[in-house]
Amino acid sequence: MKPFLAPWLHAGLLALAAFASPFAAHADNGDYPTKPIRLVVPYPPGGGTDVIARIVQERFATLLGQPELIDNRGGAAGSIGTELVAKSAPDGYTVLFTLSSHTINPAIYAKLGFDTAKDFAPVGMVASLPQILVANTQFPANTVAELVALAKAKPDSISFASVGNGSPGHLAGELLKLRTGTQMTHVPYRGGGPAVTDVMGGQVPLLWVSIPAAAQFVKAGKLKALAVSTIKRSAAFPDVPTMQEAGVPDFDVDSWYAVFVPAKTPKPAVDRLNRVINTVVKEPEIRDKLLAQGSEGVGGTPEQLGKVVTTELVRWQKLAKEASIKVD
Repeated sequence: MKPFLAPWLHAGLLALAAFASPFAAHADNGDYPTKPIRLVVPYPPGGGTDVIARIVQERFATLLGQPELIDNRGGAAGSIGTELVAKSAPDGYTVLFTLSSHTINPAIYAKLGFDTAKDFAPVGMVASLPQILVANTQFPANTVAELVALAKAKPDSISFASVGNGSPGHLAGELLKLRTGTQMTHVPYRGGGPAVTDVMGGQVPLLWVSIPAAAQFVKAGKLKALAVSTIKRSAAFPDVPTMQEAGVPDFDVDSWYAVFVPAKTPKPAVDRLNRVINTVVKEPEIRDKLLAQGSEGVGGTPEQLGKVVTTELVRWQKLAKEASIKVD
């Protein structure tokens, strides 16, 4: 025998169910997306993350059949924009396009307004590339060896910029100090664009930054490149040595750009976004544009990105402890 429900209660439950699951119905029917998507880039315009996002933005929108609007929310090494996405409705219409600082911030910030492991669903990796160490053209050191010699001769006399506390550039700088026994002062910026401008202007002599933010200025002779952070040279700058080639052992900091959505976003939306990423990064025109910025298209499954996040959360916690990196 079916349990008796008062007519008014039965009607109310039906109405509630209809109200609570309209998106799920659309997603299951393959209708997603039905309106514009906000792509939150948690860094200012002109930085590496913004550059890569804009390379793929138009193709994402075309394949999704809806406008994809970039919303730059810079500050706190990406934490401000990231928190905005974490607290957004899990409906597939607010998407995070971020840098690998996503897995670094939990290791160095005492308090974040979100839980990196629990508040996001991984969608897919878009691109991967090295950080590049660049200097003002008037800086006396032209190699990493010369930089280390200067730093050892005058401890704490040299500063290096990054796009913010917790950025891959920040950790690359700290790793350089740790591996060479030198002391240099970190100067955090709110993004790659402002940092590059100040290094060219001489306010700060050195900068660790993702290649897209600095590529055009290095090629134009407005900045000089000393090294890249990965164990492999960059295809965009094949003449620039790796840190290990430059004499710094056990040095590897890889930057990646990836897409995440709020946790509990319906799987059909995640899968649709993932299919679009994998299609776009394989397109010859997009691959060439990414390569011109020193990056390589990646793609892959949400599960693969999830494993990267899990692995790096542990890795950066270990480095932060070893190098005593902490930000209040």
